[in-house]
Amino acid sequence: MDELPENLVWEILGRIRKTGDRNSVSLACKRLYELDNEQRISLRVGCGLDPANDALASLCNRFPNLTRVEITYSGWMSKLGKQMDDQGLSILSGYCPLLSDLTLSYCTFITDMGLRYLASCSKLSALKLNFTPRITGCGILSLVVGCRSLTILHLSRCLNVNSVEWLEYLGKLETLEDLSIKNCRAIGEGDLIKLGPSWRKLKRLQFEVDANYRYMKVYDRLAVDRWQRQWIPCENMQELSLVNCIISPGRGLACVLGKCRNLEKIHLDMCVGVRDSDIVSLAQKSSNLRSISLRVPSDFSLPLLMNNPLRLTDESLKAIAQNCLMLETLRISFSDGEFPSFSSFTLNGILSVIQNCPVRELALDHVYSFTDVGMEALCMAQHLETLELMRCQEISDEGLQLVSQFPRLHVLRLSKCLGITNGGFRTLIGSYKLELLAVEDCPQISERAICGAARSISFRQDLSWMY
Repeated sequence: MDELPENLVWEILGRIRKTGDRNSVSLACKRLYELDNEQRISLRVGCGLDPANDALASLCNRFPNLTRVEITYSGWMSKLGKQMDDQGLSILSGYCPLLSDLTLSYCTFITDMGLRYLASCSKLSALKLNFTPRITGCGILSLVVGCRSLTILHLSRCLNVNSVEWLEYLGKLETLEDLSIKNCRAIGEGDLIKLGPSWRKLKRLQFEVDANYRYMKVYDRLAVDRWQRQWIPCENMQELSLVNCIISPGRGLACVLGKCRNLEKIHLDMCVGVRDSDIVSLAQKSSNLRSISLRVPSDFSLPLLMNNPLRLTDESLKAIAQNCLMLETLRISFSDGEFPSFSSFTLNGILSVIQNCPVRELALDHVYSFTDVGMEALCMAQHLETLELMRCQEISDEGLQLVSQFPRLHVLRLSKCLGITNGGFRTLIGSYKLELLAVEDCPQISERAICGAARSISFRQDLSWMY
């Protein structure tokens, strides 16, 4: 090894991706150890740090060129030693001048003081906080004031973040490209208006409200008018995910849906108040849409939305079929409800998308309107490669046997389908048409019966969901 050129050894080390392998190689000789110390740019640590701050200081001193650090205490118990605290973040800011990407998960000892230490990391561009309960909005504000190059900010279950001045400050910086806020109880849909000019640069937005705890902020008419007056420049938005949000006309996120001209992926999960007009406007403006996922409430209403039609209909799907001619992924799901057969999308609406768009992946969950007739129509789906059917109880063996006639299907996943038995796989046995067949929790299908139905088979059966 001593005779190999420096650039060649550097190249060899660069091709070793697994951390365990790199650790082993660095112990082979002093030269590899020193080169690995220089080349290592990422670090992932957690419960094994003990004592946490001293161990972190040792690692940061060994690897001076770290740019990406992840610290996670998932599964931590007190017997594993004390967690890293604010002093640990002070060590990171002092020892890692190149730090640009930091993830903190289940770090329950970190407070606002720790984020103030991070404010000195001038190169920090990505911060992800997952369940850091002691951090408040003041701590986040101090960080964004110092880290003016922040482009990615993810907050998940930060339960004490109850002020949003940091959102307004980020809006003025106009640097943010990726924002994710999940289950931060005191942050509501209406607070996103504070992003202001930053909407212009935003490429990815994920916003999820805790379904079990909604902090019902009261937005007066002035706040509503502000949403309506402000021109929301969302031309650069590429991905939009909204979960458990309330969307009502002319307020909040309803103002955003129809202004994303370059949107490629959208996920709407249990968003109450979404109307056909919202989806039609979205489809007409977002001709580049490649993926759409809709999880719709089966039976849900709120007093403030009683005057608005709550259910999406085929009008939405037909608008998608006519305008989104690049769509490759369609996912439709209905939540568990007492009357799942009252689904708002009919078979004709779903098929209109399949027939007009190059859909490669189709996933249907609890969609009772999709029957054997729909399976017969899929025999003409020239682009379909992956089909997922979950709790689609109107599909029988007769419909499943048609899978052998699907032109390009490679992957089939079935879950909790009561109408399909072992006989449904008769035409697939021995054909090896499918690359993958996955069957989960279907009570009338046995593992033995599907042997030979695909090149690779995954089978699991847990029938507790039926009881």
